[in-house]
Amino acid sequence: MSEPATPEEVEQQVQEVNAWYAEQILEERRAGSPDPERLKTLKEGLAACAADRQALQDADEDVVAEIAARYAARLKELGGQ
Repeated sequence: MSEPATPEEVEQQVQEVNAWYAEQILEERRAGSPDPERLKTLKEGLAACAADRQALQDADEDVVAEIAARYAARLKELGGQ
């Protein structure tokens, strides 16, 4: 069984996903005709990252583990894109 993730490790995961969203937003805005729905979805993802980073500030082990699982899955999903 692996050690539980620390808040710092989880914050790094959140930052990686955050960077992906920020990059995608820039690319979408540079597109000849940006897709408003995609931009909305990307901005919502960016906002969720910000909320989770804030939640990590005083999260207990359960919340840290929940956020860690969510971002590990998201990073895996983004790796396939």
